[in-house]
Amino acid sequence: MATFGTLSDRLTETFRNLRTKGKLTPADVDGTVREIRRALLDADVALPVVKEFTAKVRERALGDEVNKALNPAQQVVQIVNEELVAILGGQQRRLQFAKNPPTVIMLAGLQGSGKTTFAGKLAKMLEKDGHTPLLVAADLQRPNAVNQLQVVAGQAGATIFAPEPGNGVGDPVRVAKDGVEFARRQQHDVVIIDTAGRLGVDAELMKQASDIRRATDPDEVLFVIDAMIGQDAVNTAKAFQDGVDFTGVVLSKLDGDARGGAALSVASVTGRPIIFASTGEGLDDLEAFHPDRMASRILDLGDILTLIEQAQQAFDEEEAMKMAEKLATETFTLEDFLEQMQQMKKMGSMKKMLGMLPGMGSMKDQLENFDEREIDRTEAIIRSMTPGERRNPKVLNGSRRLRIARGSGMTVTDVNALVNRFEQAAKMMKTVARGGMPSIPGMGPIPGAGRPGASAKRGKQQKAKGSRSGNPAKRAAENAGIAAAPAAPTGSGFGLGGAKAAPSEADLAELQKLLGKG
Repeated sequence: MATFGTLSDRLTETFRNLRTKGKLTPADVDGTVREIRRALLDADVALPVVKEFTAKVRERALGDEVNKALNPAQQVVQIVNEELVAILGGQQRRLQFAKNPPTVIMLAGLQGSGKTTFAGKLAKMLEKDGHTPLLVAADLQRPNAVNQLQVVAGQAGATIFAPEPGNGVGDPVRVAKDGVEFARRQQHDVVIIDTAGRLGVDAELMKQASDIRRATDPDEVLFVIDAMIGQDAVNTAKAFQDGVDFTGVVLSKLDGDARGGAALSVASVTGRPIIFASTGEGLDDLEAFHPDRMASRILDLGDILTLIEQAQQAFDEEEAMKMAEKLATETFTLEDFLEQMQQMKKMGSMKKMLGMLPGMGSMKDQLENFDEREIDRTEAIIRSMTPGERRNPKVLNGSRRLRIARGSGMTVTDVNALVNRFEQAAKMMKTVARGGMPSIPGMGPIPGAGRPGASAKRGKQQKAKGSRSGNPAKRAAENAGIAAAPAAPTGSGFGLGGAKAAPSEADLAELQKLLGKG
């Protein structure tokens, strides 16, 4: 996640230095804690939170649980992870729904914190869960705030209650109260009240928000805070807690390049849980906040559970079964390949998904250089084919490939690369479907896979292969040419672009381990 990029880098580097030590001395622990303290302060985390956090980490790191551990460095990472989870709120907290509908959710926060956009995101998320939310436009001060909420409601497919035009006209307390009554009559089971914000915390804002709270008696008051405002987040949160009080926090703009101190401070300072995290500008870019998963992302340990949940939402189980059957019966076509890519696109940004994998923090440059449009280009090539060509790529002769290249705005080389990659991928998937061991495209067969002794036999054949010329000089030159022969071409998973590189022995060993043949 971009917001915690710098903090994640600093902590990861600290632990990397720690892992080189077999046994930790008090000096090692003090040095590590000192680096953690600097990293947190640089990330704009509130000083009281930093002091409490580092004191607990130091106390536990010097305790018996680390001294007796087989791997002290890993134990320290685990301690830091657990303490991060604690300051982020400990356990996940879900929305509390009223026993007798409608559930009233009031939004509060400064102007520009993202309340109106969050209202639309929350409405869309609730609708997916089977609720019938109503958005109430009670922000009557900010210019065009009512119009903005109407646009957001239309995008989210939610009903809106907006009896006043806004722009300084109307009574927000009356609108909020009437909105709850309207929801009760129209049988909306959730009411989301968008209230006014200000450029700073002032008495008028607090009084208006407090009056709305008294008039509507909300089940949840969510304080929306911009994760990019740094240290001031703590003061703002305290002021809202004293003036209005709130039951939960929403972190917005977590996809920004801020240092993220607000997220690590607010829950600890206010004692209120973070319930949602907004991770982008789209209405689908809203996640339930899991303290343990966020801590894992910060420490570059990955967030596999969120990745699995996104995959489950995007992929149709029935379609997945059909696809597995096609792979087993060798009827997987480019049309099926296109369907799989479209399902992947439903999951959202590929960069975000790849960023959830463990250890991807060390590959930030590669992630940044990943071109999301590559999937669109591949899709354009496949869509430029006729149904018959998609089902049977073997009919693609030179003239057909030229037509497809022109139709998709790509080159014939791109079309050739895609077809080759598809054929290699289809072979590999068929092998896996049969329970066999695949040969990875561009890498050759995996050593040790297949029949016993097969790789050794191939090795002997390769060793015997060489020039048999009677001229010593010519023989040496030809053998040198064989040794310098280019490896099989590599590329990206979709057959477009990609650098040429042969895998190392370590890569192959890791691959064996992943495929269960270690």
